[in-house]
Amino acid sequence: MTSTHPKRPGWRRLLAPVLAALALALLLPGAALANLNINVAKTMTRNLYLGADLTPAIGAPSLEALAAANGQILREVTANDFPTRAEGLAAEIRQQSPDLVGLQEVALWRTAPPSVAPLITGPSATTVRYDYLAELLAELNSHFFGPKYDVVVVQQEFDLEAPADENGKPGDGPAAQGIPNAEINGRLTMRDVILAKRSPFVKTWNAKSGNFKTLLEVPILGKPLPIARGWTATDAWVRGAGPFHFVNTHLEAFHPLIRAAQAAELVAPGGPATSELPVVLLGDLNSDDDTVEGADRFAYETLLAAGFVERSTNNPLSCCIASSLLAEGAGGSIADFDHQVDHVMTNDPSGVTLKESVVTGRLPENGFWNSDHAGITSSLRFHH
Repeated sequence: MTSTHPKRPGWRRLLAPVLAALALALLLPGAALANLNINVAKTMTRNLYLGADLTPAIGAPSLEALAAANGQILREVTANDFPTRAEGLAAEIRQQSPDLVGLQEVALWRTAPPSVAPLITGPSATTVRYDYLAELLAELNSHFFGPKYDVVVVQQEFDLEAPADENGKPGDGPAAQGIPNAEINGRLTMRDVILAKRSPFVKTWNAKSGNFKTLLEVPILGKPLPIARGWTATDAWVRGAGPFHFVNTHLEAFHPLIRAAQAAELVAPGGPATSELPVVLLGDLNSDDDTVEGADRFAYETLLAAGFVERSTNNPLSCCIASSLLAEGAGGSIADFDHQVDHVMTNDPSGVTLKESVVTGRLPENGFWNSDHAGITSSLRFHH
């Protein structure tokens, strides 16, 4: 599925913020002008963590085992308390005040009465339990002071629904439907999102999104199910930096060759990470060239071979809490941050340089780690 908004803003809309910046430059002294970061775009990549370890449901040998695994997943999602984590995530974003944010694992959790039908006909639950995007935006934009953010583009990734034994009580499921112990259906819809700061000095247009053609298939009760992943993109202009092409992605986590094939789709001729404009590519690549080993390097090396270079820091490292439970004291430790898979890159090394890059979210906040990943914010200077 691809959503496209090809309309480029008229020259008056692009010229207005430029004229405003020039007028401001004439009024401000040199020191104050330097603080405006003219020709600098601040970009952030932030994986929100979907809320649970999904692997117990993959390869479940029976409907009863699948319901038990899905019950565990729903209990973990509740225990990981996204409304509280959203406060910490929003605080990170407000503190860094990025102009553009690429979000991954923007989960939407929904429920319905127990039924096996979604395993056959597809997901259908509609009762919202947690909408990570709505909750994060509400937390971000509810503060009187600080930056406000708008959604530029949302891409739906994989969408799964199955019966669940959430309460762990035996014998309370609707046996007539052949679902032992399941009292509810749980549905997870994954999304990738781009946010833009609400500002006269930040403009976006030509937003697009899509899924990769090469996808991992996982067995659910013996039936192969493709796990959709993809990308979001927009053209942007930020305080004189640009125009440039901004791409956010989340590559496959569980299969290095599929991950590398998805990276190749990004940079293939006409791919989403190609443009006549300078490209800034960020996201959870699940790959690196020096902090991971073996085939896990392939995707990152594919991007390097296509001319992309790093524009983020690996000091300190940003991945990842080893526990599926993010409550402080539940097993996660700062020592778990021992590699990098979240990156900010560009295909224009001379035209897009790194002014500063910082890592956030490496300590618990409000009793929780904000995510299993840390966040990376890179201030990029454009020389055009």
